[in-house]
Amino acid sequence: MNYDQVFDSAIERLHSEGRYRVFIDILRNKGAYPNARCFAGHNGPKPITVWCSNDYLAMGQHPKVIAAMEEALHNVGAGSGGTRNIGGNTHYHIELEAELADLHGKEGALLFTSGYVSNDATLSTLAKILPGCVIFSDELNHASMIAGIRNSGAEKKVWRHNDVEHLEELLAETDPNVPKLIAFESVYSMDGDVAPIHTICDLAEKYNALTYIDEVHAVGMYGPRGGGITDRDEAAHRIDIIEGTLGKAFGVMGGYIAADRKIIDVIRSYAPGFIFTTSLSPVLVAGVLASVRHLKASSVEREGQQAAAAYLKKAFADQGLPVMPSTTHIVPLMVGDPVRAKKIADILLAEYGVYVQPINYPTVPRGTERLRFTPGPSHTEAMMDELAGALVEIWQRMELELQRAA
Repeated sequence: MNYDQVFDSAIERLHSEGRYRVFIDILRNKGAYPNARCFAGHNGPKPITVWCSNDYLAMGQHPKVIAAMEEALHNVGAGSGGTRNIGGNTHYHIELEAELADLHGKEGALLFTSGYVSNDATLSTLAKILPGCVIFSDELNHASMIAGIRNSGAEKKVWRHNDVEHLEELLAETDPNVPKLIAFESVYSMDGDVAPIHTICDLAEKYNALTYIDEVHAVGMYGPRGGGITDRDEAAHRIDIIEGTLGKAFGVMGGYIAADRKIIDVIRSYAPGFIFTTSLSPVLVAGVLASVRHLKASSVEREGQQAAAAYLKKAFADQGLPVMPSTTHIVPLMVGDPVRAKKIADILLAEYGVYVQPINYPTVPRGTERLRFTPGPSHTEAMMDELAGALVEIWQRMELELQRAA
């Protein structure tokens, strides 16, 4: 076996398909987001504007968050010291779990090191605990949910995206006596659409199924206190398990689930992804705690972000750029080809100082490659007008079609 040849071939396939991923070397400017510095291919750092960050509300730059992290660093040091059951169960962790449980109106919450781990660990463990469990998964669920379902070993039935009639067909044909779990997301981050949560909950009640919702791209962003789409639509009480992240709208790092005490205790006691992992640094937890508390009381950031997203969608549409329909804060621009998507992103970075990452397969289906913009409350209208103008120039340079209204 020629190992190098196998590895070279694997990487060459990505290059030949135009979807080899390049990680941009940047540093954000504290207090000046979305401004940053890019170090790749330049003689010294080049000023850029970040348009693809998942720090949707710029809470990673918020003075309260930074101050809380600095205080924790000087108070307890850098690391947690171990897993949650061996030295790593700090008071910061206890406080944050209480805040997250309260945010979603649940009895308890459980912290993980990332949103990916929280999905993988919870779904794989839950299905193993429930004998003969069948999981009903939306076809556009995140890779972490798919991994958790696969690792559970449970039977999986995939329903067409947001198609509740198809979901009911699958539920109706399943043995009514077996445990069932419906797994879906609230906001689908590549298309920017929203799940019909209440209708799904109606089906769960009808067919005696548990519900598991990924609110990763919605927590902090929607609802009067930032509890997500389930908060906005007054549906949280109908969902058995709410999963979220601490690395997007909350601006720091980590993941969690919120549910009743029994479910939390089961996952805490059985999930290897929780049991055998060093807990989050208390410095990070302190920052998230400040962020969650702030966003529970403040809607300023959410309103600013929604206004920016609406403005950018209109700016793109007015220029005839192929902005995809989105009812949320996600602003996807369809390209439909991985090579072109990367070339557009490269030109934006090199010539305009605009950083946006091309989104290719397997994150999205082949032929739907796109640029995904996430304007935030700190992106000005002038920035957005300049961005739209730059994209029009590149579209014309590459002889791509614009669809300006007559």
